[in-house]
Amino acid sequence: MNPAQNKEILIFLLSSIGLIALPHIYHLNLAVFGFFCVLLAWRFMGIWKPERLPTFPIILLLIVCGMAILYTQHRGILGRDGGTSLFLVALGLKLMEIKSERDLYLINYLAFIVAASQFLYEQSILMAAYILFVSCVLLATLVYINSYVAQTTVSLKKAAVIIAQAIPMTIVVFILFPRVEAPRWLLFQDDHQARMGLSDSMEPGSITDLGMSDELVFRVKFTGDIPAPNQRYWRGPVLTQTDGKRWTQAKDLSYQQYLDQLKFAGTPYQYTLLMEPQDKNWVFALDMPADYPKPLEQNANYQLITSGDLHKRTEYKLTSYPTYNTGYITKTEYQHARQLPGAASDNIKQLVSQLHGFDSTPEVFINQLLNHFRKEDFHYTLTPPLMEDNPIETFLFETRYGFCSHYASAFVYLMRVANIPARVVTGYQGGEFNEVGNFLEIKQADAHAWAEVWLDNKGWVRVDPTAAIAPERIEKNIDINRLVPGGLISYASSGAGQSAFNLLKQARQLWSNVDYNWQRWVINYNNANQSSFMSSFGIKDMKTMVYWMMVFVGIITAILSLFLLYQRPKLTDRTLIVYNRFLKKIAKAKLTKNTGEGARDFAERIKPKLPEQATNIEEITTAFIDQRYGSKPTEDGFKRLHRLVALFKV
Repeated sequence: MNPAQNKEILIFLLSSIGLIALPHIYHLNLAVFGFFCVLLAWRFMGIWKPERLPTFPIILLLIVCGMAILYTQHRGILGRDGGTSLFLVALGLKLMEIKSERDLYLINYLAFIVAASQFLYEQSILMAAYILFVSCVLLATLVYINSYVAQTTVSLKKAAVIIAQAIPMTIVVFILFPRVEAPRWLLFQDDHQARMGLSDSMEPGSITDLGMSDELVFRVKFTGDIPAPNQRYWRGPVLTQTDGKRWTQAKDLSYQQYLDQLKFAGTPYQYTLLMEPQDKNWVFALDMPADYPKPLEQNANYQLITSGDLHKRTEYKLTSYPTYNTGYITKTEYQHARQLPGAASDNIKQLVSQLHGFDSTPEVFINQLLNHFRKEDFHYTLTPPLMEDNPIETFLFETRYGFCSHYASAFVYLMRVANIPARVVTGYQGGEFNEVGNFLEIKQADAHAWAEVWLDNKGWVRVDPTAAIAPERIEKNIDINRLVPGGLISYASSGAGQSAFNLLKQARQLWSNVDYNWQRWVINYNNANQSSFMSSFGIKDMKTMVYWMMVFVGIITAILSLFLLYQRPKLTDRTLIVYNRFLKKIAKAKLTKNTGEGARDFAERIKPKLPEQATNIEEITTAFIDQRYGSKPTEDGFKRLHRLVALFKV
């Protein structure tokens, strides 16, 4: 029977393809995925009602529809989404013309490509396990197609054995095969797939949305001591220009060549930072970075930027000092740090005067303003009221409910009114410590804004007004599951639910540690990491590495060959034992069954040479195949085979 018409094979194959395409529902346009699902469902229906399958003109119409969907949704077939959609649509269309065994093979191989395309979107260990599973199912379909009378369980078992035998070889090749970095122009750049994160501008309340996000930004593993929570400031964009509501970066940073040399003091922190894929060329180092590798550079605002690939996870080894002095201030910096959108209102001037901003040193005014935030009725909240007009003045004198961006922007504005150079710094603060893996996880919920004030003989000094109103925010992370009515933040928890919460937290940290090591040692195993790993074993050049790979591959091949070729056959099957008796009787006529020769082919070969026994040979062969490979072997069938072999004589 033609395998392309076998209902069991088609059901198995189409089910496998459904599993392969399923994760793409989160990645591709719904029109593309819906079109594929319609084609898959149509082909499923055709298993039982083949007359309902599309004719050639309808197939041409479907091809035109598929091309139109691809064009309208992706404007072409290039790039990650366009290419993946093309393969998925092609796979669905190919299902409409299954006529021969060759079509089954083509569909199977195309399905492998669609399965591999999942890694263009997600490289987690769960996705790797899922792709390994669907690959096993796809391989089982090939086993199924090539079997005389296949069974689903048997095919899956054989496919699993094949994959298990391939895993040792895969690990050796993965570790030792030279890593080749693709040229930048070959990388898929889908810029329209924007990721949520910090912006290069800020308005009061703009960071609030990030405070509700549990999305991972980067992870940090320290070589020695871990800094205290109140020192975990991860520096990002520095904002100096404002129109009274919106804060942006200065466009002119040419004064970098005139900056004073940074002076560091205290004990440095050495750490490895693993950045998640992003859209901006920012790397959030611990304030203040002193030593960093290429392709990192430090701009005039002491922010680290990278010229490397932004769309993949990247690891950096950094050194930072918590105590530093930036030195003198340039004329351009001074001008940027005192810019105001216009004259301050009388209320603002009165507040600055009341806090001695005009008649005291900057240090005194800073302390007075922080005390003002502490003593007055100010509140820290993730859901502040909207302040469309004059947001700073509205926040200071009316609402007094705000997030870190409200406090930072108001603080810097008041400093500038008092003629003190100041600016807003955005980034992340804190990070959740993973006790299992001994590393920090920094998420979008840790997004933060603080201020920097320039002081004589000290340079740019960090001042965090949020610490004055909500010191718990600096000492502890925001837990988005612990928001009380009104958006106010609760940092304490107690009661019977605490033990369950801790248990879930430990489980999540355990899994996070597994994922972190998977990302570091598997996904991020690039040329540099391979060279470092090989050097620890004394392998310092590519030639030696290739030699070792050939040795290990040869050893594994030899072991598998010995296992496959020299294992003793198991004759526990009664049907096979009886058939072997038949083969021994045939051997008396100097007719032996060749290795790999099927029972049917052997029978057709020997019947012309033993014409008087042709009928008996045919009956024995048919009974053996039915009993050995049939879906329902019976005791009566075995007895019949046993009787036929016993009566057979050459």
